[in-house]
Amino acid sequence: MDDTRTIGIIAGKGVYPEIFIRAARAKSPGIRLVAAAVEGEASPELADQVDAISWLRVGQLGKVIKFFKSQAAQEVIMVGQVAPKNLFDLRPDLRTLMVLAKIKERNAETLFGAVANELEKESIELLPATTFLEDLLPPAGHVFGPVFKKRQLDDAAFGFRIAKETSRLDIGQTVVVRHGTVLAVEAFEGTNNCVRRGGELGHGKDVMLVKVSKPNQDFRFDVPVIGPQTIEVCAKTGVMAIAVEAGRTLLLERERIQELCEELEVTLHAVEAE
Repeated sequence: MDDTRTIGIIAGKGVYPEIFIRAARAKSPGIRLVAAAVEGEASPELADQVDAISWLRVGQLGKVIKFFKSQAAQEVIMVGQVAPKNLFDLRPDLRTLMVLAKIKERNAETLFGAVANELEKESIELLPATTFLEDLLPPAGHVFGPVFKKRQLDDAAFGFRIAKETSRLDIGQTVVVRHGTVLAVEAFEGTNNCVRRGGELGHGKDVMLVKVSKPNQDFRFDVPVIGPQTIEVCAKTGVMAIAVEAGRTLLLERERIQELCEELEVTLHAVEAE
């Protein structure tokens, strides 16, 4: 291997890995990108977008580390979703079993944090999941769609406080609110199902989705994300307002999000953390 910067990608589901790859190549010409792709989650098309790829199942940490070391990747990034059910359907190798034995609570933060520690033992640095994507983090204020009214700004502030607390308790980073009332709180079912439940309970009137980062969020993994599907699900369920945390929420496929917000009249607004 030469001295070219090589970044390893732990790739999950969705467009996130592809967006990262495009941004990395645009901002760092000549960079080598090698992917450890999760079977059943990552897109097969990734094989044509990276310099090397290894397919693996959730729980094969030893294989991940061996692959990255063989590619001389001293930096790694986690991008893309892994279905929550797969975190409970592990087929762990020996190294993963040793890690799991040390973890009392199994959630995204503890599991991925343990992975980060194992990478560090091998002199592999886990990069923030926002690396090369800083321009996709919206600043405070109106982002897309109709401008918030006073009532909506109040609901956004209310939902922000509630979501910060539920995320602190490791319940979820998303809530659905209406006029100072909590309609739904995200848990294991994920954001889209939380939105559907909240929209139904709110009868599609003045209902708002609020998504925040955790207090002391580790931005190496589990970063809050909004994508086109979020906008579409909100519109279908009557959740016509979305408040996210400014500077700490990734807008994947930003141009498509803008198109959908304008077409479907869904508001996206970024709230500054206190």
